[in-house]
Amino acid sequence: MTPRQLRAFVGVARSLSFARASEQLHLSQPALSLTIRDLERALGGRLFSRTTRQVRLTPEGADLLPLAEQLLADWERVGEGVRRCFALEAGTLAIAAMPSFAANRLPALLRAYRARYPEVALAIRDVIHEQVLELVESGRVEVGYCFEPESSPGLIFEPLYVDRFIAIVPRDNALGRRRTVKSAELLADRFIALERPSSMGRLIESSLAKEGHPFEARLYCDQLTTVIQMVAGGLGVSVIPSLSRPQAEAAGVICLNLESPVICRAVGLVQRREQQWSAAAQPLVEMSRAQCESAKAQGSTSRIQKRLRPSSTVAGRFP
Repeated sequence: MTPRQLRAFVGVARSLSFARASEQLHLSQPALSLTIRDLERALGGRLFSRTTRQVRLTPEGADLLPLAEQLLADWERVGEGVRRCFALEAGTLAIAAMPSFAANRLPALLRAYRARYPEVALAIRDVIHEQVLELVESGRVEVGYCFEPESSPGLIFEPLYVDRFIAIVPRDNALGRRRTVKSAELLADRFIALERPSSMGRLIESSLAKEGHPFEARLYCDQLTTVIQMVAGGLGVSVIPSLSRPQAEAAGVICLNLESPVICRAVGLVQRREQQWSAAAQPLVEMSRAQCESAKAQGSTSRIQKRLRPSSTVAGRFP
């Protein structure tokens, strides 16, 4: 039983005329008769009683008519729904992002996306890095924003930019008068770390330990936001991604460049392996790439302008 056969059946059942139904359906009468005959053969009985003057529904045909109309209506509704999703006039896009990315990078992306596709609903999950990977791999969300995973065979990671980690210290800490700090200086203080199951925590811990200084944290936290608040409360010092710098500065801590070592990690998009982006996700992915390219270009321009800035001692001269 096919939609074509059901349309033919409903056309004849409503008009009770093969001639009128063939005109309405733009089919020849022989083709219409063959379609009805195939449907009757598939169902196992007659749907119409026909004479040379009259066409009537059999009891079975009368029972089938409202069901056939409902099936066709459902078929059209499903088709229209899918067409609207492809046209980005409907549907839902599920996204998972690390809280730091969700707070600092995602709003501008979603504002631009919503301006172009206001009918697409957005479902945002702001969860830690490891949960972003779990949600994408399980198929519960389509697009993930996170750090580059250590190992995820079921996922594809596309780097957008590289985050250079920074040190944070309380306002009354002596290190706060500096612009740059080394790991040995941080580890000599009370270091606040992320719990070891966190891949970011492992990265920070191993990078600092590689400098040959014993790593010993005085306080462990599950969330970066908690680490920042602990530092703001004067409980110690820490290292965080520069992506979290706005939250750190808002909390009142001092942000410093970290050297010896420089800790970097790629931030980007993650999707399930062997799965193409949906029609709703593709524009967001392209906007994400464009946003990062724009940020890189602005950064290059800023560095050039800084190098060309006139000397403060000799007007009009360049260093």
